Amino acid sequence: MTVNGWIQIGLFALVIFAITKPFGIYMYRVFEGEQQPLPRLFGPLERVLYRLCGVDPRKEQEWKGYTAAMLIFSFFGVLVTYGIERLQHVLPLNPQKLAAVPADLAFNTAVSFTTNTNWQNYGGESTMSYLTQMAGLAWHNFTSAAVGIGIALALARGLTRQSGPSGPKTLGSFWVDLIRSIVYVLLPISIVGTLVLVALGVPQTLSAYRELTTLEGLKQVVALGPVASQEVIKELGTNGGGFFNANSAHPFENPTPLTNFIEMVLIFSIPAALTYTYGRMARDTRQGWAIFAAMAVLFLAGIAVAYKYEAGRNPALATLALNHAPGNMEGKEVRFGIANSALWATVTTDTSCGAVNSMHDSFTPLGGLVPLLNIQLGEVIFGGVGAGLYAMLVMVVLTVFIAGLMVGRTPEYLGKKIEGKEMKLAMLYVLIFPLIILVLSAWASVAPYGTSSLNNAGPHGLSEIMYAYSSQAGNNGSAFAGLSGNTRFWNITGGFDMLIGRFLMIVPAVAIGGSMIGKKVVPAGPGTFPTTGATFTVLLIGVILIVGALTFFPALSLGPLLEHFAALSGKVF
Repeated sequence: MTVNGWIQIGLFALVIFAITKPFGIYMYRVFEGEQQPLPRLFGPLERVLYRLCGVDPRKEQEWKGYTAAMLIFSFFGVLVTYGIERLQHVLPLNPQKLAAVPADLAFNTAVSFTTNTNWQNYGGESTMSYLTQMAGLAWHNFTSAAVGIGIALALARGLTRQSGPSGPKTLGSFWVDLIRSIVYVLLPISIVGTLVLVALGVPQTLSAYRELTTLEGLKQVVALGPVASQEVIKELGTNGGGFFNANSAHPFENPTPLTNFIEMVLIFSIPAALTYTYGRMARDTRQGWAIFAAMAVLFLAGIAVAYKYEAGRNPALATLALNHAPGNMEGKEVRFGIANSALWATVTTDTSCGAVNSMHDSFTPLGGLVPLLNIQLGEVIFGGVGAGLYAMLVMVVLTVFIAGLMVGRTPEYLGKKIEGKEMKLAMLYVLIFPLIILVLSAWASVAPYGTSSLNNAGPHGLSEIMYAYSSQAGNNGSAFAGLSGNTRFWNITGGFDMLIGRFLMIVPAVAIGGSMIGKKVVPAGPGTFPTTGATFTVLLIGVILIVGALTFFPALSLGPLLEHFAALSGKVF
């Protein structure tokens, strides 16, 4: 580890902290303010979209209606994208004359982008036409991110609104939240960000691929396309799907350390700012800062471990007479180095981004454990756009309940009692995630059609399997690249893994909001457990780690942990 590396990491953390409050205030005005910001600029587009969609912005929905609207919208999103992929060979904007996408891969990809996962069992430049990339995939980068923001807002309203038992039980309008997320947040930042990336060397063109002659006289095809526009929204919306197969390690997606820094800031910006937005909704910004602090501590701990083990010697090579000072540079781009590779891996798995600027499969066992564990903690360390906040709020509800048991008092959060119904829904949310990951991982690790896709045996192969299903259930999309996932088994099971990890976890989260919205608010008393201080933050972190340890530690001990200690003892699988 170097001073320069820590300075870059510290600068990134300071920038995120600096933008959290102003960006959070802006989003509060967008979604909860009486008048949205810049009404002359964005208002006309918002109103046109309401008319086109037949939406009355004054009409709100109860939790069942909100959830149903989200599910219907997402279902048709899958169908449309699947159709574009299957018909791309007869549709325009296909200069390379690419064939139709096979049915199982089209299903996996359509589900992947609808669920904000962007898991890619294909090479973008060799499989998807320009139209598919733009109208199918980049379109979902906007809508899936907007869905996540909407769900976070719905749960936040359920916790913070004080309507009382006789008041309205509405959590907002899904359609209004969707449209405002795109019009006021995602689209304007994407336009500006695209121009910035173009200026820094990222291509943005509809021209065909170029055939060049190298210095050795050989022919080489250089893939091009509308890269910059997709790159910005893939990071801002924590989507992560690369225009190219090499993703953000490709020099056309991420050419310089400056573009690398800008894209990391885009990834963290909305999830961090939503914590402050939530604090404003709760009428106590300390509530939001307490959540931000828990996220920040887990983030800093993760980057410290990842950087340490990637900057140190690879345990598999420790006994060889090599110069170990450069650290583990396998699978990393020289233009980013170890510090920015470890930081990127931590940032993109703390969120549900899934973009990669280095290959996680080449990390050391404990360095690779960090991105895997980040996902398995449940997308709560800043998390995906919106998804991180609603996941963390579920953990907050669970933490408050545990704190209530510790002091022998009915737990309360923001003056509302947390009772059996909310705890059943919270536990359903918590249990779905490990259940789907562990069941599918166990199946794939013993079935020949699962293990046939592995390029590694032993504990590293198990890590590849667990990472694949964890990444898909966590709607992350990154992978241990040693797994060849483009088979019928992996495409179909992965598709259902993503659907369950997204929608069967959203339903109980919104249901908690629907249950809490109508509860009577009682004033805080001497026995009320405060949820704004360091004690609560520490307890929240402890609950997150304990839940993750109880569910995944046995499997992790057979994967990256076993691989680490085996390598130290000279055992190579």
